[in-house]
Order: sequence, then structure tokens, then C-alpha cells
Amino acid sequence: MAVVTIAALLSAPLSFAADEKIGIFETIFESSQPFAETVAALESAIGDSSLQLHGSHEVRVPDDKHQATVFVLTSPAYADAAASESARTISAQVLRMAVYTQGDEQATYINMANPVAHAMVFYSKSANYDRLVEAARGVADEMRQLVAALPGTAVSEQRKPMRSEKHYRKYKGDGPARMMAKFRTFEKSQLNIDVDTGQGFDATVDTVLAALEASEVSDASDSVGWEVICQVRLREDAVYIGLTNPFIEDKMVRINSRFRGDSKSEQSPYPGVDHVAALPTEVLIVRDGDETRVLHYGQMWRMQLYFWDSGYRAFTANVGVPSKIAKSIAAAIEEAGGS
Repeated sequence: MAVVTIAALLSAPLSFAADEKIGIFETIFESSQPFAETVAALESAIGDSSLQLHGSHEVRVPDDKHQATVFVLTSPAYADAAASESARTISAQVLRMAVYTQGDEQATYINMANPVAHAMVFYSKSANYDRLVEAARGVADEMRQLVAALPGTAVSEQRKPMRSEKHYRKYKGDGPARMMAKFRTFEKSQLNIDVDTGQGFDATVDTVLAALEASEVSDASDSVGWEVICQVRLREDAVYIGLTNPFIEDKMVRINSRFRGDSKSEQSPYPGVDHVAALPTEVLIVRDGDETRVLHYGQMWRMQLYFWDSGYRAFTANVGVPSKIAKSIAAAIEEAGGS
């Protein structure tokens, strides 16, 4: 894994060779403070930056063995750079940083969902691809510099799953599991939810939010019900709604931890906590021509994007999980929101 020191980070933006493996996550900080103090320091640093904080969430790690909090952000400068792009690409604009504990000493780390890798996926067909990837590099560098002044050590470590730029630009899944994602690109993985959209864009947003907030959340044993972490109006024709529930949090951490025997111990049984920046999962409400669309992602495509390093065995052992999540999201909106 590529590791870059803070001196190198501040001297120039991090760039990648065409065939270099790029992580969907990047560890950017090892804190010298306890977890709670690190969370507070990061929130304060975000408030002093040009980035906008839209929500945070304390993740429920199985058995309370680790601690983790996810922050959901946007960059006005990055949003301006992408203002002319399709509304269906807005997932690239939503930035996530996670503070979590790991290792026998339960040391505190900060990582981010890598904006560069996401730009390569969602802007792959854009005529402005090069400019948007460069803008993503700029916001990634801003996120690294955001933590550089906190007590601890700033780093830049690409984390699994890792792929080349060519792979991200044609992303349809990984290896033999591509068939599980039905060989779909991100656009084909954006699935319509049946909601009455004839009422107009803003009314549809209100209907969907009300439906989700009315859904009754179960415990980790069942996928029923969803919590809204954030709602982000990226622009007049695009709203992002970030969701979570105990079921998806439990599954994502357990699935990624199960086969990581080299990095788990009795004191640190769930190394998959370092993947919580995959949260939240999302519902998109976009104006597509004259129509309003309510979309969510095929969860097998999404889970491969963030959790492929769990291995093929983990996916086959949990093959029904993505479908349960996707059906639960659609049901929460359709049943309460009406169609």
C-alpha cells in the first residue's frame, strides 16, 4: 500500500499513474488522542474549513468492540466544477470521513472515501473527465490537510479494495462476482423506486423524506426501517438522502471482518470497522428531463465497490444481504409514500 508522509502531502497533490492501484478508501490520519477527542477535533476543523458538514452518525459496531463515527460533507468548489454534469452523478459529490478505533490498543484513525476513485467511476463518460478528476484530487488534498493540524500523525495510505483507473472507469463489479451485480455500470445500477412523482420535484422530496422518517427501524437482526443521516440538495435538480440502519452496519462490518484473520484479535475482533466510510447508503431524487426520478443503488454493485476485499467467499456466504437491503429501502418509501 502506498504511504505518503505529511511533508509530501503538503508539497503537491497526490496523483496516480494510469495503471496504479487506487483505494476506494484512504487512511489519512493516526490520532494521538482518544476517540471522543478526535471526533470533536475533526468536527471543529470541518467547521473552520470551506467544506460543508451535512450530518454525522455514530456507527453501531457489533458487540460495541470498536467505536466509529462517519461525517458526510460536500465541497462548494467541487460542486461548482461539476455543475454541468448529469444529476445522476451526484454520488461523486458526497464526501465521507470516518473516525474509528482499531488494533489491540484501540488506537484512533481517520480515513476517507477516496474522492478520486469516486470521480473515476461517476464521471467516466463525461467530456470533462480530466478536469473533474483533477477537482477530486484537489478536494482529497483539502481533506488531508484538514486533519494535518490535529494531534497525531497525518499519512496517505491507499486502502483495499484497490483498482486501476481503467477498472474504475468501466466499473461493473469485480472478478467472478460481476455476474452478481448483473454486469451493470453505476447508471444501470440506479434503480427506480415506484413513487408518485407527478406532484413535482420538491413535493416528491418531501414525500420520500416523510416516508423514510416514518419507517420503524428494527435491530441488527432485520433490515426493516431506515434512519436519515443527511439530506443534501446538491443543486436544484438533485437531492441526496443518506441512509443507515443497524442491519446494514452490522453486516458491512462483519462481512469485511470475517476473513481478515491477519488483522483481527480478541481485543480488535472487527477490523472491517475501517470500511464504515462506505456509509451512508443512498437514495437520489433527480430531475431527468421532464421527469422526477427516485433512485437507489443495486446493493450488490455497491457492496462490491466498497467491500470486494472481503473476498468471493464472503459474497457467496452473504448473497441474500444486498437484495434484502435494496428491497427494504424501496418498501419503506413505497409503503409509506404511496405510488
